[in-house]
Amino acid sequence: MNIIAAVDRNWAIGLKGNTLVDIPADRKLFREETMGKVVVMGRKTLESLPGGQPLPGRVNIVLSRGGSDLGKGVIRCKSLEEGLEECAKYPTEDVYVIGGQEIYEAFLPYCQVAHVTWIDYAYDADTYFPNLDQDPQWVLAADSDEQTYFDLCYEFRMYCRVSAVRQRAGGV
Repeated sequence: MNIIAAVDRNWAIGLKGNTLVDIPADRKLFREETMGKVVVMGRKTLESLPGGQPLPGRVNIVLSRGGSDLGKGVIRCKSLEEGLEECAKYPTEDVYVIGGQEIYEAFLPYCQVAHVTWIDYAYDADTYFPNLDQDPQWVLAADSDEQTYFDLCYEFRMYCRVSAVRQRAGGV
């Protein structure tokens, strides 16, 4: 499975249910990576999408313990285990975990690749993504040249789980 997020230099992802910044190139990357694929999110992330609607052109899996209707085009899972069972119906490389914090934390152990837009700025925030730079199970496998959007500097990074890198290299 993949995980995809935009983080600031402190690995923050949001404030009061909103993303920290909207960078068109990040939106484009997200769309290109997830179109035609499976996206996994929590209820709050679903509600933060335009119109609170599922993302078109994708299978939308939403983890939510509550009983409220999540709308047409949503596969509701009431637990991590149920979510993992649903994800197992699809090719692992086609599954993208898209947030929020609790969902990232729950699914990270099951992911092999993390696509991170790293923004060189510290925002006021109340939700965070796990800091992969400090996690020995993850390694930075690729990064783009520095990009700019007005006065913001950012880069696209790809992290891989160390065990997946060893497996590809034929090691143990």
